[in-house]
Amino acid sequence: MPVDRAAPFGERELLERYHVGGDPAARRVLAERMLPLVRRLASRYANRGEDLDDLVQVGSVGLLKAIDRFDLSRDLRLSTFAVPTVLGEIKRHFRDRVWALRMPRDLQELNAKLSRATERLTTSLGRSPTITELAAATQSTPERVLDALLGAQAFSAVSLDEPLGDGREAFDMLGADDQAFESAEQRDLVRRGLDGVPAREREILVLRFYDGLTQREIADRVGISQMHVSRLIRRALDRARERLDA
Repeated sequence: MPVDRAAPFGERELLERYHVGGDPAARRVLAERMLPLVRRLASRYANRGEDLDDLVQVGSVGLLKAIDRFDLSRDLRLSTFAVPTVLGEIKRHFRDRVWALRMPRDLQELNAKLSRATERLTTSLGRSPTITELAAATQSTPERVLDALLGAQAFSAVSLDEPLGDGREAFDMLGADDQAFESAEQRDLVRRGLDGVPAREREILVLRFYDGLTQREIADRVGISQMHVSRLIRRALDRARERLDA
């Protein structure tokens, strides 16, 4: 018979009714009874940028998995079996969905190892562990440890309107555009274009666009007609453009 919610069935009997008898009502009653435990576990992570009700829903998924996977042959309480499953589901939620910037999975997993190793080493050493010690404890390299620790800072984002004190906001900490980068890119672009231009035409381009001479002044300096200067400038620019397009 299906479970009567008002009947005082014990945990073991409900588990047997669900796993042996296939009664879904027994599963629902178990989940309702264990919900306060899920809420207590979820509240541990309530101050990490996620709504508590959302975390309770995630933890409830872990609870249902624990009920479904429970082994009746083991002399174990459901709560004892469910706690690590619920916590694992909540931690997986943070790992996969809550990072402000997507962090590679291997670094996320290394960061979790580092948290445990830091706590363990701090207790045994009586001080904070060094990067080298953390790398040895997690069978990683100092470079990977640093990457994971820096990546952990992407766990939560800060609004650009966030006040930082002294009348400043987070937006004020952003750097300004560096015009020197744009100038460097333009110079490199010109250089690559001029590499395909003959020396004489390159000299005329420098006189025209760098020294600022007119076509008449260039003609007088190099001893050719102004019309010839105009043709050479046009041909040199076409060659430079074709080289860059290629």
